[in-house]
Amino acid sequence: MSKTSTKGIWKVISASSMGTMIEWYDFYIFGSLAVVISTKFFPSDNPTAAFLSTLATFAAGFVVRPFGALFFGRLGDIIGRKYTFMATLLLMGGSTFLIGCIPSYETIGFLAPLLVLILRLLQGLALGGEYGGAATYVAEHAPVGQKGYWTSWIQTTATVGLFISLMVILATKSILSSEAFDVWGWRVPFWVSIAMVGVSYLIRKNMDESPVFAKAKKEGTTSANPLKESFGNRYNLKFVLLALFGATMGQGVVWYTGQFYAMSFMKTVMSVDSSQVDSLLGIALLLGTPFFIVFGWLSDKVGRKYIMMFGMLLAILFYRPIYKMMYNTTDISYKTEIVEKTTQSTETTKDNNKITTISKTFTDGTTYIQKKTDFSNAKESQTSIVININSSDEWTLIFLVFIQVLFVTMVYGPIAAFLVEMFPTKIRYTSMSLPYHVGNGIFGGLLPAISTYFVTHAKAAGKSDFYLDGLWYPIIIASICFVIGMIYVDNKNKTNHL
Repeated sequence: MSKTSTKGIWKVISASSMGTMIEWYDFYIFGSLAVVISTKFFPSDNPTAAFLSTLATFAAGFVVRPFGALFFGRLGDIIGRKYTFMATLLLMGGSTFLIGCIPSYETIGFLAPLLVLILRLLQGLALGGEYGGAATYVAEHAPVGQKGYWTSWIQTTATVGLFISLMVILATKSILSSEAFDVWGWRVPFWVSIAMVGVSYLIRKNMDESPVFAKAKKEGTTSANPLKESFGNRYNLKFVLLALFGATMGQGVVWYTGQFYAMSFMKTVMSVDSSQVDSLLGIALLLGTPFFIVFGWLSDKVGRKYIMMFGMLLAILFYRPIYKMMYNTTDISYKTEIVEKTTQSTETTKDNNKITTISKTFTDGTTYIQKKTDFSNAKESQTSIVININSSDEWTLIFLVFIQVLFVTMVYGPIAAFLVEMFPTKIRYTSMSLPYHVGNGIFGGLLPAISTYFVTHAKAAGKSDFYLDGLWYPIIIASICFVIGMIYVDNKNKTNHL
């Protein structure tokens, strides 16, 4: 492709984006259904431990992403971009489908969480190879001076994948009864992915190799040992470390706070009805997604650095006020209860467990249902709360999540072009994939589990603002990255490698 031509690039964008979007969909289905999955694949006698175990299993898929980046990055720099990320697509799709087929803990015991963990690890390996291939492939087709704009289309795929996962879950819940969804319907989103993967595979099968890589291969300038040249060369290793600690580390925690932690926070800390959370998060994502393109395009004009750093700074300054406002929307101590509508009932199950249900209605339309289960064979009881919020509070939460998504688009929109431009063609796939997946997979992927632990610990300690403690992790990581990035990262977009 010439330096100015955009002929055929939409075919490249659509093929790369669709495959990457499906892989993110596959990856996030697990996180979107974490609350349900915790009751299926883990012991039910300790719900908090089961949920934390589910988040840890979710995080395990992120932790292995750097290994996938090394393995598939090496293949991509040796045999080509196209074939490598076709392999990652099939591996991801197959693992997702199989998660939906695993029997529950009640059926096969500890074999259930073990199988889930293995498949999550395979998903992480696949995703570790997918993103670098797609971003590199698009960047090597894009004209000089437009890398930020064209690669930002790839950046939308993670959010679109999450959005579609939420929509599929909502559609499945609307078709099935709540009992059917709880028994087997939660498996449907996992099964759906196999059809999506099949379509994407057929599209990718007919793609050509990246022209930049094809030229390098023809001229014999590809690397025989990408791992050694990427990380054994002190000059290149310096840029790998700078990419990690000066950009992707902070970008990773901002991404997961603004989307996944926001969802987990509303469901588990604020106790908002799961379907309501999925709906309002879906709207916020839909409104925010176009800004990936906006900030990708803007980074071509003003440079990548300042847009990413400004996004991190806004997140650092505003996370705590935003989450305080979010929490207050469902804090019933600020609401007026309609006493005559309060009801309480008790029932005994066939296992002699006693379930006490308290229902409350408030003047603003909020409803509150608390169920306390006293188990006949255990000393501890289990309490669950579900709050249905009114339309006004829904739009308040949509706005607050949308603001967080804007932070995400600022740090994430330019990152692909930023990383691609840092490294030469022969080791690009390997070199850019590792810092991206360490930053996102480890620093970002561990966020839900670490932040949930902080909140749980602070609540047990009796802190009044316990719900804000989970934010210290992303704030500290983003602050360190902001300082390093402002001092050491160059704002000039590099074109000499492309």
